[in-house]
Amino acid sequence: MKEFIISEAQTEKAVLVGLITPEQNEQKVKEYLDELAFLADTAGAEPVKRFIQRMNMPHPVTFVGSGKLQEIKNYVAENEIGLVIFDDELSAKQLRNIEQELQVMILDRTGLILDIFARRAQTAHAKTQVELAQHQYMLPRLTRLWTHLERQRGGIGMRGPGETQIETDRRIILSRIAKLKQDLVEIDKQKSLQRKNRGKMVRVALVGYTNVGKSTLMNRLSKSDVFAENKLFATLDTTVRKVIVENLPFLLSDTVGFIRKLPTELVESFKSTLDEVREADLLIHVVDISHPGFEEQMETVNRTLSEIDGSEKPVLVVFNKIDAFTFIPKDADDLTPRTRENINLDELQHTWMNKMQDNCLFISAGEGTRIDALKTILYEKVKEIHVTRFPYNDFLFQTYEDEDN
Repeated sequence: MKEFIISEAQTEKAVLVGLITPEQNEQKVKEYLDELAFLADTAGAEPVKRFIQRMNMPHPVTFVGSGKLQEIKNYVAENEIGLVIFDDELSAKQLRNIEQELQVMILDRTGLILDIFARRAQTAHAKTQVELAQHQYMLPRLTRLWTHLERQRGGIGMRGPGETQIETDRRIILSRIAKLKQDLVEIDKQKSLQRKNRGKMVRVALVGYTNVGKSTLMNRLSKSDVFAENKLFATLDTTVRKVIVENLPFLLSDTVGFIRKLPTELVESFKSTLDEVREADLLIHVVDISHPGFEEQMETVNRTLSEIDGSEKPVLVVFNKIDAFTFIPKDADDLTPRTRENINLDELQHTWMNKMQDNCLFISAGEGTRIDALKTILYEKVKEIHVTRFPYNDFLFQTYEDEDN
């Protein structure tokens, strides 16, 4: 069976394909393709061309329609393209027909994300979760993987080798899925025991869209050296560090980033990884304020938190990367209507964000800007949780504060 891994020996030239529908306007599709290009680059491919088709709904056979598919085919043949990536998940039928027509490797958004996760997984936990997601994704697409075998008409005694092999593979995959799920149960038991052994310290979890700077912020707050890179899904395994702000210790965890159109298989497989989120006392929602679609990214994170039962927890929203924000002076001679493209950061802070009051802060984790202010807010919020949980320790905080004064 085919793997999702893109060859690392040489950079593969890739074509990206998106669809404008009543649910996705042209601007959204361009943003999604920008993200898809970033995903492709993270996986080691080089996006060289984009094709966008306008349809009421994806074509059930070719996704983009026969005319656009022929246009893509001509470009692929003329430019020696080895990979075509679709921004939405393709059905087994669509995958089979498109691959037969284009005669190159076809990936959809889910397959590409699975490829990246397979590359990034380092621990046994992450590798098991990725393999489970891959098998769950592969199972309904077995027919496409065996189209090179001849198939005879059905009937007793008339099954062709392709159909026999598909059934064999289905049994193998189902057996492997059951084994991986059992392995995850055992790993989760060990993880749960580890969490219990950490004592009763307050737990804080960093959450957010992928590549918003969570790991960089983790390094700033914990003075550690968690791997951080300007790539999507640089962190797959949850990292936990003990942080002490003034006299108050707490546990800080860095979790896998979320993304739009996150494959269902990955959400299910990585739910155990996100136990740190479910068991946290406080969430720090890190947002890339410099990204043009940061509000939609916030919605994606909130929706995912709701799916894993983490939406009811107290949240501190940290708008990161203010150093990358395009500032426009207040006195600039700009009479055009204020939009996301020409508003300055000070004006932006006085929109709906102003209502968040102490639950919102603007920082730059990369530059270290306003990290001390974040620590102050964290101290107060963690202290409030700690005192509520252990009221008999309240006098200890008072004692420390009296000594400081």
